[in-house]
Amino acid sequence: MLTLTRSVGESIRIGEDIEVYVVEVRGGTVRLGFKAPREVTIHREEVYKQIAEAQSLAAEVAADAVAALSAFAPAPGKPAGN
Repeated sequence: MLTLTRSVGESIRIGEDIEVYVVEVRGGTVRLGFKAPREVTIHREEVYKQIAEAQSLAAEVAADAVAALSAFAPAPGKPAGN
């Protein structure tokens, strides 16, 4: 892990497109500002974990649905309805 020290008003760059600013430091809390292209998603860690879990559950449901529907699909080479 890279550890950097920055003061309020200073920033760091991640690649060419992302800039992270230190907006405020108060007690044990740091407020950060981000400049990034719209297609770059930025989430707090706890939100990111919730999104990843929801996507995993959705993939499981989709796989279960496909498996359930395949029971109604005709066998390969056999016309539907026979």
